[in-house]
Amino acid sequence: MSISRLAREIEESPTLKLNEEARLLRERGEPVIHLGIGEPKNKVPIAAVLNSAARLRSGDVKYTPADGTPSLKKAIIRYMDEHYDKVVAPENLIVCEGAKHALFNLLFTLVNHQDEVIILAPHWVSYPEMVKMVYGVPVIVTPEDGTFHPRLEDIEQAVSSYTKAIIINSPNNPSGMIFSEDFIQQIVAFCEARGIYCIMDDIYHKLVFDGKRATSAYKYAESDLENSKVIVVNGVSKLYGMTGFRIGWVVAPRKVIEVMLNVQSQTISCPPIVSQAAAEGALTGVQSVVEDLRLTIENNRNVMVQELRAFNGVRITEPEGTFYCLPDFRAYNNDSFELAQFLLRKALVVTVPGKAFGMEGHLRLSYAGTVKDVTEGVERIKWALDPESPNEIYIGDRKLVRDWL
Repeated sequence: MSISRLAREIEESPTLKLNEEARLLRERGEPVIHLGIGEPKNKVPIAAVLNSAARLRSGDVKYTPADGTPSLKKAIIRYMDEHYDKVVAPENLIVCEGAKHALFNLLFTLVNHQDEVIILAPHWVSYPEMVKMVYGVPVIVTPEDGTFHPRLEDIEQAVSSYTKAIIINSPNNPSGMIFSEDFIQQIVAFCEARGIYCIMDDIYHKLVFDGKRATSAYKYAESDLENSKVIVVNGVSKLYGMTGFRIGWVVAPRKVIEVMLNVQSQTISCPPIVSQAAAEGALTGVQSVVEDLRLTIENNRNVMVQELRAFNGVRITEPEGTFYCLPDFRAYNNDSFELAQFLLRKALVVTVPGKAFGMEGHLRLSYAGTVKDVTEGVERIKWALDPESPNEIYIGDRKLVRDWL
């Protein structure tokens, strides 16, 4: 069978692969704890359910405009005004099948063959692969000071005449770090001055803790959206816990949106109308559901940090947002893939190797599930790795004895 070289070079998503392994283990009746998934266990907001159900009951489930229904775009425009203090025209906005699809369409629109895209480590696993899929070159920039926070001086050294864009994800997946306001101001000014697109992946922008806020890049961008290099990607998956509906969007200069519209109309035609109705319901419905979810996740974060700080040899930087933390497990194993496989096999706990995020020796742990998942999951990991933990443990109804330390 002849497969394209480009397709062969795209790496498998480690998160989706682990999700599938966990599903198969659960189908066999194994008591797996999933600390790898970026998906809260909340119920979808009732306003989203009712709005999508109303669309289904009408029987009018047809094509929509390729850039999204006018009513959903109006809801997003209102959202931008309320949460970004930015007035956006319908022509500056396109609705896609999730923020992931939105980002891919955007890169397809912007990046020429061999153009470089700066990606800040730790980074979401899909950024480098998406850049490669549009024949661009991902350039990974890792902070030289050993933290999870990027530095402008490191980025400046990585920028070349081929640099087309920089992707900023704050709050950050996988570290949970919120980038400082000073950094956002600096990077926006740098991109505007150098003519580089500043792509803000804001999918977690309201899932923040301890009274903190994620700074909007628009605060420091050119007032005229048409001349600014700032582009914002967002969606309903994380903030409303609506991962299965697959609705995201891009806010950008009209010329960018026009080309994205052509790309989208020739590929997916349009986002599904039922999902768009659900997203509209979420955005226009009672917003207390967002705060309820945020408080739940913040409590889970507190439990996760408390459990990990009692773990000998593990170092953790406390997350300021998102569903994730990225503890350092190098005291036990420098190979994060090997460590993740070991924990799944021995302790039936799903984790995600830090190497996939540009941070070898770390594991990404999600606290998007329940407090029970967090406490029991970390307890199992400690049992598997820490010689000072008890030698015996119950996993499900089975008593296991550690015999490898």
